[in-house]
Amino acid sequence: MARKKFIRRLLDHFDAAMASLAVWFMDTWSLVERGYRRPLTRLALRLKFLFYPLLAVVALGWLGWDYSHGNSLSAAEDSVFDTIVRWRPAEPKPSGKTVVVEIDDCSLEWTRAQGVGGWPWPRSIHADLLDALDRAGVKAVGYDIQFIDRNPNDPDGDGMLDALAGGGQGRFLFASARQAAGYDAASPLHAAQVPGAFPLGPQAESPGPKIAVLLPYGDAMARYSALTNVSRGEDGILRDVPLREDSGDWGLPTLPLRIASRLQHRAPASYPASVRVNWREHTRMPYISAADLLSGERVCGDKKATPPALRGAVVLVGYTASGISDSKPTPLNSAMPGVEVWAEATDALLHNSAIWMPPTEFKYLLAALLVMLTAYAFWRGEPHEDMDAIFVAVNGLILLIAFIGLTYFGIFLDIFVTIGFVSMCFGLCRTYAALQRGRAIGNNDYREEYDPDKYPCMAMARLRFVGNPELDAFAGVRGRREYRRLLRRQLYGGGDAVMIEGIVERKSWLHEILDDLMVLVWTGTDHANVMATAKRELDLLYRNLNEGDLRLEDYGRVMVCISVAEIDDDDDSTSRGERLRLRELLGQDLNNNDESPLVASNAFIIASAHTLEFNDEPSDNEEEP
Repeated sequence: MARKKFIRRLLDHFDAAMASLAVWFMDTWSLVERGYRRPLTRLALRLKFLFYPLLAVVALGWLGWDYSHGNSLSAAEDSVFDTIVRWRPAEPKPSGKTVVVEIDDCSLEWTRAQGVGGWPWPRSIHADLLDALDRAGVKAVGYDIQFIDRNPNDPDGDGMLDALAGGGQGRFLFASARQAAGYDAASPLHAAQVPGAFPLGPQAESPGPKIAVLLPYGDAMARYSALTNVSRGEDGILRDVPLREDSGDWGLPTLPLRIASRLQHRAPASYPASVRVNWREHTRMPYISAADLLSGERVCGDKKATPPALRGAVVLVGYTASGISDSKPTPLNSAMPGVEVWAEATDALLHNSAIWMPPTEFKYLLAALLVMLTAYAFWRGEPHEDMDAIFVAVNGLILLIAFIGLTYFGIFLDIFVTIGFVSMCFGLCRTYAALQRGRAIGNNDYREEYDPDKYPCMAMARLRFVGNPELDAFAGVRGRREYRRLLRRQLYGGGDAVMIEGIVERKSWLHEILDDLMVLVWTGTDHANVMATAKRELDLLYRNLNEGDLRLEDYGRVMVCISVAEIDDDDDSTSRGERLRLRELLGQDLNNNDESPLVASNAFIIASAHTLEFNDEPSDNEEEP
């Protein structure tokens, strides 16, 4: 029992300390908020609703500049793409008709066991491998291994390999390499002379600029060669596999492009400059070891596994053995063999499995459209509750579509960073709207607190919208919503009125009964002053409600009941009397049944206002000060 009491006292002390800390923090934070909110409010009173189109102009200007310079929206999408391909619940499977023949550790050990030696293999071994593939009935072979120089110790092997290349008549393609641009001036080759080179447009003139390319040693091998250079993103990750390298007005094809162009009978210029592979993590390309083909039996890996079908397949040959592997970092594999990269790109071209991405202009146009719609909605004075819900719903739907598109349809709508940019603009609009609303509802972080000594007289106007009973339900709801929007827009734009609204939520169970509780409050130095202010702003409200094509009088009428009283009780020693007077004035205005329609000139409403006289003697039910 004593232990429970001790714990209870400890919790009570902790609770009291937390309560004191909360009060201290909120009081301190209120001072901080007032320090920046009130200056911003003064700025908002000058700009009014001009802020929103100004923000849209600035945002559109930045989008235009970024599109023509940095393209930062595109750059930022790369990391988003990597995340989505890792998180997606399903990934596409390869076609199975593009096979990787790997020169792996097992293949090197097998050739050593045959007395041939390790790496590099004699050219005769490569010739045997190509012959085995040819006999297996493959459609085409891309050899991702460079044969730059002849082997003086194996002239027969060199001749065999080149003879196979010539006999294949383009079915066998070999690797060439683009050298650094600094070697171009001394190169004997021009762009149009590079094997497989094609004009990028009718303006291309032969022979084109000089370009340094390392070609295979044999004439036939050089004639049927393609580039195997890969360019990565700025972060070093390979996402888009290049299909060509441009040299002036000429395109130099890579292995996947030359293979696909031949098999699909398409002009190389009709393909894009690069292809984004639908990268896979759990379903790799079909692999087979080179030793299995050379030996004619399964000697590497699981001997019970069924080897991939080679008849009618397209094959990419390359090395994956440790120490000589040409690995590339991809979104899902930090060290993917280079030959598999080329195989993925080839498979994507041949079987239309590449990721489709909209042109760069799309994300900028979408951002511009969403920014303009956001600014326009806030400029109209739409309620923030509706704006928040619509913004979240629209963005959530766009993101869901993008995620589903990439997961199941190979379509990547790279608009994630675009939505982030639009969200920043939305946040600025929302913050500015909070400044306007804070002043309109009398939040003392945005405006000075009410001082009865300085402004002793107060007027309250209860506004009630009465819809036209002849209208259908939809038109009636639209009219009431437009009334609240236009009223809010006037009050948010500045003025002397303070708005008391939100006594009932829009979807409250009491909504139909209390929906007309909208009270405007004005203060002044005397009766004439406060009533003149009320008349001026009520006249302005009528004009704002009925200007333009959508006249609110066509949807209903605004009924007004106004009451005025002197709030200052001439006793500065206590605020009790002023508090009671304010409560009585509010109750009087809410309970009074006398109403008049809002018109162009509201002198009659002002003249018939109820002036309250107070009896400051405490009643039996009031506590003494």
